[in-house]
Amino acid sequence: MPVHAFLFPGQGSQSVGMGADLAQAFPSAREVFEEVDDALEQKLSTLMFSGEAEELTRTENAQPALMAVSMAVLRVLEREGGLVLRDRVALVAGHSLGEYSALAAAGTFGIAQAARLLRLRGREMQRAVPAGKGGMAALIGTDLAGAQAVCDEAAVLRVEGEPDRHEVIEIANDNGGGQVVISGVLPAVERAVAIAKERKIKRAVLLPVSAPFHSSLMAPAADAMGEALSRERLAAPCVPLVANVTAAKVSDPDTIRDLLVRQVTGTVRWRESVEAMAAMGVDSIVELGAGKVLAGLVKRINGDVATASVGTPADIEAILKTF
Repeated sequence: MPVHAFLFPGQGSQSVGMGADLAQAFPSAREVFEEVDDALEQKLSTLMFSGEAEELTRTENAQPALMAVSMAVLRVLEREGGLVLRDRVALVAGHSLGEYSALAAAGTFGIAQAARLLRLRGREMQRAVPAGKGGMAALIGTDLAGAQAVCDEAAVLRVEGEPDRHEVIEIANDNGGGQVVISGVLPAVERAVAIAKERKIKRAVLLPVSAPFHSSLMAPAADAMGEALSRERLAAPCVPLVANVTAAKVSDPDTIRDLLVRQVTGTVRWRESVEAMAAMGVDSIVELGAGKVLAGLVKRINGDVATASVGTPADIEAILKTF
């Protein structure tokens, strides 16, 4: 019998229309979207189903919206397919905000609780650095060491007649498959893109994001999340989480709380997380929610692990035949 892990996507997987077919097809999915709407006192579902892309992409909207779609898929699998997560799934993991979705799936958070925390997380991450001051870039065709070398060089600001200055530029995501995302002050990120091209890295491109996520510049957001999470009750997950910042499994609620705070400024160690899951015996990974980004990354990291993405009624029908 396959050993399954459930994965939950992060920001960038959102698109207008996501979840609409689920809501139309399944009352249990509609319940999830209504619960998130009520928790946020906003018709987020309307924005998701038929709103403006620019508004949906705002961090404070995209984060709870992506969680809502993931949890709607899971709720349908549970209600319509009789799936019991703790009986059929060995591990859960999520990419950045997807870690909250993973924890909601495993019972550490309630759906409304996760929605409110992600709304706060999105707002605080946006507020941490003024618009236009920070940036991120994807380096394609390099490994972690190559990306770190680019960051080390780009961090140095040289102005003739003045001492060298160092600016913040760090590894945000080690996504695997030759993809590393860097984050920092915008001038340093722009220098890194130029340096990467000089070093013949296959592709280096600035990302259309509004802040330098997963860098030390997010420290004010980490502080805000630490304060918020200290007031929240967290239950032990019914299956272990493979955490972004350690690439190791964890079940202790207090440790999870600490890791969620560290995650705001820390590197998402996705490549190592997938490798760790495979080493723990996982041979089937199922991505729940919008898009197919994570399944694609898994294939590039470890081609021996079977992958599936479940985000539509047709996907649900297909996956239930294998469980």
